[in-house]
Amino acid sequence: MSRTRLLLIRHAESEWNARGLWQGWGDPPLSGPGRAQAETLAQQLAPQPQADLLVSSDLSRALQTAEILGRAWALVPRSDERLRELRVGRWEARTRQQIAGFDATGLERFDAGDPLWRAGGGESARDLAQRVRPVIAEYLERYAEQRLAFVLHLGVLRALLREPGALAHASCWECGPEALELEPGAPVSLV
Repeated sequence: MSRTRLLLIRHAESEWNARGLWQGWGDPPLSGPGRAQAETLAQQLAPQPQADLLVSSDLSRALQTAEILGRAWALVPRSDERLRELRVGRWEARTRQQIAGFDATGLERFDAGDPLWRAGGGESARDLAQRVRPVIAEYLERYAEQRLAFVLHLGVLRALLREPGALAHASCWECGPEALELEPGAPVSLV
């Protein structure tokens, strides 16, 4: 029996990434270098077997990355708001230094990986995992034995790949602008 194949792609650099701002559900577009990263990734992935379905978060930085990849694969990306990044509440559009200035304890708990801590009063890591894992499972069931590509956010990737077996019904490879492919069952490390 063949398995569904997943390509998990982190969006390219946004204007807020370039400025060191936390994004959450903020909706900045790709930066100039981010568009170049996405174009480079599209060129790297173009010779590989095409995905059957391309799905993206509905936030601009992910959707713009997906649109660039979609042109290379002749696919129109499907946006899904359920795949948005971790909602970071009052931390949104602020630098790490600014957040440390008014919520040092909260930032420490977030950095320590407390799965129940609500970043900036928004979502916890557990909330995010409970939101996105069923969405991916839905796609895996609906499009069994196909090649699915997702353009996502770092927090979403961490939520999907943190626990062994989270994607038990699929082989998986993760890539960002560096386009790293992993064999099925290989360990995944996201910094």
